Amino acid sequence: MNIALIGYGKMGHAIEDLALRRGHTITCKISSKNLQEFNPRVIQWADVAIEFSTPESAFANISTCLEAGVPVISGTTGWLAKKAEIDRLCIDKNGSFLYASNFSIGVNIFFEVNKLLAELMNKYEVYDVEIKEIHHTAKLDKPSGTAISLANDIISRLERKKVWTISMPPDNHTRSLYIECIRKDPAPGTHIVHYTSEIDDITLTHTAHSRTGFAKGAILAAEWLVGRKGVFEMKDVLAV
Repeated sequence: MNIALIGYGKMGHAIEDLALRRGHTITCKISSKNLQEFNPRVIQWADVAIEFSTPESAFANISTCLEAGVPVISGTTGWLAKKAEIDRLCIDKNGSFLYASNFSIGVNIFFEVNKLLAELMNKYEVYDVEIKEIHHTAKLDKPSGTAISLANDIISRLERKKVWTISMPPDNHTRSLYIECIRKDPAPGTHIVHYTSEIDDITLTHTAHSRTGFAKGAILAAEWLVGRKGVFEMKDVLAV
Protein backbone atom coordinates (compact mmCIF):
# COMPACT_ATOMS: atom_id res chain seq x y z
CA MET A 1 0.00 0.00 0.00
CA ASN A 2 1.28 3.46 -0.92
CA ILE A 3 0.86 5.93 1.94
CA ALA A 4 1.10 9.73 1.93
CA LEU A 5 2.05 11.12 5.33
CA ILE A 6 0.48 14.53 5.97
CA GLY A 7 2.22 15.75 9.10
CA TYR A 8 5.68 14.48 9.89
CA GLY A 9 6.18 15.12 13.56
CA LYS A 10 6.70 12.49 16.24
CA MET A 11 3.48 10.73 15.30
CA GLY A 12 4.32 10.81 11.60
CA HIS A 13 7.71 9.27 12.29
CA ALA A 14 6.13 6.51 14.39
CA ILE A 15 3.63 5.73 11.61
CA GLU A 16 6.39 5.69 8.99
CA ASP A 17 8.52 3.26 10.99
CA LEU A 18 5.67 0.81 11.57
CA ALA A 19 4.28 1.15 8.03
CA LEU A 20 7.64 0.26 6.48
CA ARG A 21 7.94 -2.75 8.76
CA ARG A 22 4.49 -3.87 7.58
CA GLY A 23 5.64 -3.73 3.95
CA HIS A 24 4.01 -0.45 2.95
CA THR A 25 5.62 2.37 0.94
CA ILE A 26 5.70 6.05 1.90
CA THR A 27 5.11 8.09 -1.27
CA CYS A 28 5.48 11.55 0.27
CA LYS A 29 6.01 13.24 3.61
CA ILE A 30 4.44 16.65 4.17
CA SER A 31 5.47 18.81 7.11
CA SER A 32 5.48 22.49 8.02
CA LYS A 33 8.77 22.76 6.14
CA ASN A 34 7.28 21.85 2.75
CA LEU A 35 3.56 22.52 3.27
CA GLN A 36 3.57 25.06 0.44
CA GLU A 37 4.37 22.20 -1.96
CA PHE A 38 1.34 20.17 -0.88
CA ASN A 39 -1.23 19.88 -3.68
CA PRO A 40 -3.27 17.11 -5.38
CA ARG A 41 -0.41 16.24 -7.75
CA VAL A 42 1.92 15.46 -4.85
CA ILE A 43 -0.33 12.73 -3.45
CA GLN A 44 -1.85 11.34 -6.66
CA TRP A 45 0.15 8.11 -6.40
CA ALA A 46 -0.96 7.35 -2.85
CA ASP A 47 -3.54 4.68 -2.06
CA VAL A 48 -4.34 6.47 1.20
CA ALA A 49 -3.24 9.53 3.17
CA ILE A 50 -2.65 9.56 6.92
CA GLU A 51 -3.08 13.07 8.36
CA PHE A 52 -1.65 14.05 11.75
CA SER A 53 -0.90 17.76 11.55
CA THR A 54 -2.15 20.81 13.49
CA PRO A 55 -5.63 22.19 14.21
CA GLU A 56 -4.86 25.14 11.91
CA SER A 57 -3.93 23.08 8.85
CA ALA A 58 -6.06 19.92 9.19
CA PHE A 59 -9.11 21.20 7.31
CA ALA A 60 -7.09 22.32 4.28
CA ASN A 61 -5.00 19.14 4.31
CA ILE A 62 -8.00 16.83 4.38
CA SER A 63 -9.78 18.88 1.72
CA THR A 64 -6.77 18.58 -0.59
CA CYS A 65 -6.75 14.80 -0.22
CA LEU A 66 -10.47 14.50 -0.95
CA GLU A 67 -10.19 16.84 -3.95
CA ALA A 68 -7.41 14.59 -5.26
CA GLY A 69 -9.57 11.49 -4.83
CA VAL A 70 -7.25 10.02 -2.21
CA PRO A 71 -8.82 8.25 0.81
CA VAL A 72 -7.72 9.99 4.00
CA ILE A 73 -7.72 9.22 7.69
CA SER A 74 -7.11 11.98 10.24
CA GLY A 75 -6.17 11.94 13.89
CA THR A 76 -5.65 15.69 14.26
CA THR A 77 -7.75 17.19 17.05
CA GLY A 78 -8.91 20.74 17.71
CA TRP A 79 -10.52 21.44 14.30
CA LEU A 80 -13.85 19.61 14.60
CA ALA A 81 -15.99 22.75 14.23
CA LYS A 82 -15.41 22.24 10.49
CA LYS A 83 -15.81 18.47 10.38
CA ALA A 84 -19.36 18.67 9.00
CA GLU A 85 -17.95 20.52 5.98
CA ILE A 86 -15.39 17.77 5.41
CA ASP A 87 -18.09 15.11 5.71
CA ARG A 88 -20.16 16.89 3.05
CA LEU A 89 -17.14 17.28 0.78
CA CYS A 90 -16.36 13.58 1.13
CA ILE A 91 -19.90 12.63 0.16
CA ASP A 92 -20.00 15.13 -2.72
CA LYS A 93 -16.73 13.74 -4.11
CA ASN A 94 -17.74 10.10 -3.47
CA GLY A 95 -14.60 9.93 -1.38
CA SER A 96 -13.34 8.12 1.68
CA PHE A 97 -12.71 9.78 5.04
CA LEU A 98 -12.16 8.40 8.52
CA TYR A 99 -11.65 10.54 11.61
CA ALA A 100 -10.78 9.37 15.11
CA SER A 101 -9.84 11.42 18.14
CA ASN A 102 -7.69 8.45 19.11
CA PHE A 103 -6.62 5.48 16.96
CA SER A 104 -5.41 3.29 19.81
CA ILE A 105 -7.27 -0.01 19.93
CA GLY A 106 -7.12 0.13 23.73
CA VAL A 107 -8.63 3.62 23.83
CA ASN A 108 -11.46 2.61 21.52
CA ILE A 109 -12.28 -0.29 23.84
CA PHE A 110 -12.06 2.26 26.68
CA PHE A 111 -14.64 4.39 24.80
CA GLU A 112 -17.08 1.48 24.73
CA VAL A 113 -16.62 0.69 28.43
CA ASN A 114 -17.16 4.39 29.21
CA LYS A 115 -20.46 4.37 27.29
CA LEU A 116 -21.67 1.26 29.09
CA LEU A 117 -20.78 2.62 32.52
CA ALA A 118 -22.55 5.93 31.80
CA GLU A 119 -25.69 4.03 30.82
CA LEU A 120 -25.55 2.02 34.04
CA MET A 121 -24.92 5.14 36.17
CA ASN A 122 -27.76 7.13 34.65
CA LYS A 123 -30.25 5.98 37.30
CA TYR A 124 -27.87 6.43 40.24
CA GLU A 125 -27.84 10.17 40.83
CA VAL A 126 -25.79 9.90 44.02
CA TYR A 127 -22.71 9.61 41.78
CA ASP A 128 -21.04 12.64 40.26
CA VAL A 129 -18.51 12.24 37.44
CA GLU A 130 -15.37 14.05 36.29
CA ILE A 131 -12.70 13.45 33.67
CA LYS A 132 -8.97 14.05 34.00
CA GLU A 133 -6.56 14.05 31.07
CA ILE A 134 -2.77 14.30 31.39
CA HIS A 135 -0.45 15.02 28.45
CA HIS A 136 2.99 16.42 27.65
CA THR A 137 3.40 20.19 27.49
CA ALA A 138 3.74 20.20 23.69
CA LYS A 139 0.12 19.11 23.22
CA LEU A 140 -1.60 22.04 21.53
CA ASP A 141 -5.30 21.50 22.26
CA LYS A 142 -7.04 21.48 25.63
CA PRO A 143 -8.93 19.35 26.45
CA SER A 144 -7.67 16.47 24.35
CA GLY A 145 -9.84 15.10 21.57
CA THR A 146 -10.04 11.84 23.48
CA ALA A 147 -11.34 13.61 26.59
CA ILE A 148 -13.96 15.42 24.50
CA SER A 149 -15.09 12.10 23.02
CA LEU A 150 -15.36 10.59 26.51
CA ALA A 151 -17.29 13.62 27.76
CA ASN A 152 -19.73 13.68 24.83
CA ASP A 153 -20.39 9.96 25.22
CA ILE A 154 -21.16 10.48 28.91
CA ILE A 155 -23.42 13.50 28.29
CA SER A 156 -25.42 11.61 25.66
CA ARG A 157 -26.17 8.84 28.19
CA LEU A 158 -26.15 10.55 31.60
CA GLU A 159 -29.25 12.73 31.72
CA ARG A 160 -28.01 14.86 34.61
CA LYS A 161 -25.00 16.13 32.65
CA LYS A 162 -25.70 18.67 29.91
CA VAL A 163 -22.35 20.23 29.00
CA TRP A 164 -18.63 19.75 29.60
CA THR A 165 -16.31 22.46 30.88
CA ILE A 166 -12.60 22.89 31.62
CA SER A 167 -13.41 25.49 34.30
CA MET A 168 -14.21 24.12 37.72
CA PRO A 169 -18.00 24.58 38.03
CA PRO A 170 -19.59 25.95 41.21
CA ASP A 171 -20.49 23.35 43.81
CA ASN A 172 -24.19 23.69 42.97
CA HIS A 173 -23.70 23.43 39.19
CA THR A 174 -24.02 19.66 38.93
CA ARG A 175 -25.13 19.69 35.27
CA SER A 176 -21.58 20.49 34.10
CA LEU A 177 -19.09 17.71 33.44
CA TYR A 178 -15.69 18.97 34.55
CA ILE A 179 -12.61 18.00 32.52
CA GLU A 180 -9.35 18.62 34.36
CA CYS A 181 -6.48 19.20 31.90
CA ILE A 182 -2.91 18.70 33.11
CA ARG A 183 0.18 19.40 31.01
CA LYS A 184 3.50 18.15 32.35
CA ASP A 185 6.65 16.41 31.13
CA PRO A 186 7.15 13.57 30.79
CA ALA A 187 3.58 12.32 30.44
CA PRO A 188 2.58 9.11 28.63
CA GLY A 189 -0.98 10.28 27.91
CA THR A 190 -3.56 9.35 30.52
CA HIS A 191 -7.37 9.62 30.62
CA ILE A 192 -9.36 9.02 33.78
CA VAL A 193 -13.15 8.85 34.17
CA HIS A 194 -14.00 9.14 37.86
CA TYR A 195 -17.42 8.56 39.43
CA THR A 196 -17.66 9.49 43.10
CA SER A 197 -20.24 9.33 45.88
CA GLU A 198 -20.21 9.54 49.67
CA ILE A 199 -20.09 5.74 49.77
CA ASP A 200 -17.55 4.77 47.13
CA ASP A 201 -15.69 5.65 43.93
CA ILE A 202 -15.52 3.98 40.52
CA THR A 203 -12.60 4.86 38.25
CA LEU A 204 -11.76 3.96 34.64
CA THR A 205 -8.20 4.69 33.52
CA HIS A 206 -6.33 4.37 30.25
CA THR A 207 -2.60 5.11 30.13
CA ALA A 208 -0.62 5.04 26.89
CA HIS A 209 2.95 3.79 27.24
CA SER A 210 4.14 4.98 23.81
CA ARG A 211 2.95 6.19 20.40
CA THR A 212 3.13 2.67 19.00
CA GLY A 213 -0.50 1.91 19.83
CA PHE A 214 -1.70 5.04 18.07
CA ALA A 215 0.50 4.37 15.02
CA LYS A 216 -0.65 0.75 14.76
CA GLY A 217 -4.30 1.78 14.96
CA ALA A 218 -3.82 4.48 12.32
CA ILE A 219 -2.22 2.04 9.88
CA LEU A 220 -4.93 -0.53 10.59
CA ALA A 221 -7.55 2.13 9.80
CA ALA A 222 -5.74 3.14 6.60
CA GLU A 223 -5.59 -0.49 5.44
CA TRP A 224 -9.29 -0.89 6.19
CA LEU A 225 -10.35 2.33 4.43
CA VAL A 226 -8.84 1.55 1.01
CA GLY A 227 -11.60 0.36 -1.32
CA ARG A 228 -14.45 1.80 0.79
CA LYS A 229 -16.51 4.95 0.16
CA GLY A 230 -18.07 7.21 2.76
CA VAL A 231 -17.45 8.79 6.15
CA PHE A 232 -16.30 6.45 8.89
CA GLU A 233 -15.13 6.21 12.50
CA MET A 234 -12.69 3.94 14.27
CA LYS A 235 -15.57 1.87 15.63
CA ASP A 236 -16.32 0.86 12.03
CA VAL A 237 -12.79 -0.52 11.71
CA LEU A 238 -12.96 -2.43 14.98
CA ALA A 239 -16.63 -3.44 14.57
CA VAL A 240 -17.42 -2.46 18.16
